[in-house]
Amino acid sequence: MALLELRGITKIYRSGDQEFAALRGIDLDVDRGGFVAITGSSGSGKSTLMNILGCLDSPTAGSYRIDGRDVAGLSRVELASIRNQFIGFVFQSFNLLARTSAVENVELPLIYAHVPPAERRRRALESLERVGLAHRAGHHPSQLSGGQQQRVAIARALVTRPPLILADEPTGNLDSATSLEIMGLLSELRRSGITVLFVTHEHDIAAFAARQIAMRDGAILSDTRSET
Repeated sequence: MALLELRGITKIYRSGDQEFAALRGIDLDVDRGGFVAITGSSGSGKSTLMNILGCLDSPTAGSYRIDGRDVAGLSRVELASIRNQFIGFVFQSFNLLARTSAVENVELPLIYAHVPPAERRRRALESLERVGLAHRAGHHPSQLSGGQQQRVAIARALVTRPPLILADEPTGNLDSATSLEIMGLLSELRRSGITVLFVTHEHDIAAFAARQIAMRDGAILSDTRSET
């Protein structure tokens, strides 16, 4: 059974009498341990698809199963639990709290999960060590480079030990050399057994993935696989 299963996923936005189909009947399976890139120009539907995969938005039609569970049948509390425990999110803009240290930023998902303080700190430091930043645990985002901030964001995504990482343009705010470092880190996470799915508009970044899905006008244009 695939980790993620989408069937006939459609997303329609309405404004008055006007309708816009952001997604048009998407069928997609993502296997456990997969490394998947979703590419496409602005307006292709890739960000809308990412939001649905992350349970941040609901489809207008179709079904979505995560680890065999139909998302449509879950309560708000259950969806929040999936976002906190099952999915680690990484964003282009890092989304770190400016006045909070790296280790405290990493601890945030564990606070929402009601993990005791001592265990939170231990796991946050462990997660920072995993991305090579334990020595910067006490630094605030303003004291870190862009690449280091993204590593903190990845550590935060990892701290709940999720089986799935969703990354939205994870290298969009980084220079070329730092982008390669971040993609190398995501590749390492995939080799450790975590399923990694990321959105990008950069073909050289997409080339890191074992599977590349290109989108256009709300539909899958191509779906290719390679050995990485």
